[in-house]
Amino acid sequence: MALEIEAKLKVESHGPVRDALKREQATRLGVIEQTDVFFDRPDGSLRASGYALRVRSEARSDEARPSAVLTVKGPVRPGAYKTREEIELALPDAQQGRRLVTLLGFVEVFVLQKRRERWQLGACRVELDELPRLGTFVEIEGPSDAAVGGVQRRLGLQGLTHIANSYLGLVQTLIESHPSRSR
Repeated sequence: MALEIEAKLKVESHGPVRDALKREQATRLGVIEQTDVFFDRPDGSLRASGYALRVRSEARSDEARPSAVLTVKGPVRPGAYKTREEIELALPDAQQGRRLVTLLGFVEVFVLQKRRERWQLGACRVELDELPRLGTFVEIEGPSDAAVGGVQRRLGLQGLTHIANSYLGLVQTLIESHPSRSR
């Protein structure tokens, strides 16, 4: 069982975080354009029970063909950081993954796109995310609460509030609170 332990933080700009990553001698791993297609049961019960099912396509400038992965995430567990079970399987391509999930009776409920700049700092992955409608975020993912908290402090982000909601949840909340912005 793999656990995802992360801190998600809203930032005004990635510039200061990028500067701190360079100062800390983090390794820049590249920029990725991600497309996440989320699925649920027709009655919405998968998400209602705290689970997420998605097919992700990642396009990198240095690869001719996008990679794809099927991900299932469990409910968020109590704790200082967002912690949940995560299972990922590599796919030959995103279209086949979407077809497989649909054949199993799941329905596509949302498509989310983001630009992600990926860094490695110690045992943690640091993602600088840009999402249409939502803005700029930093995700720090690591093997333990201590590792994630240590990187958050090293980057000078300890004063920011952790966001427990997923990007999908944030977009859906935005749409529900501002219906005119969903177009």
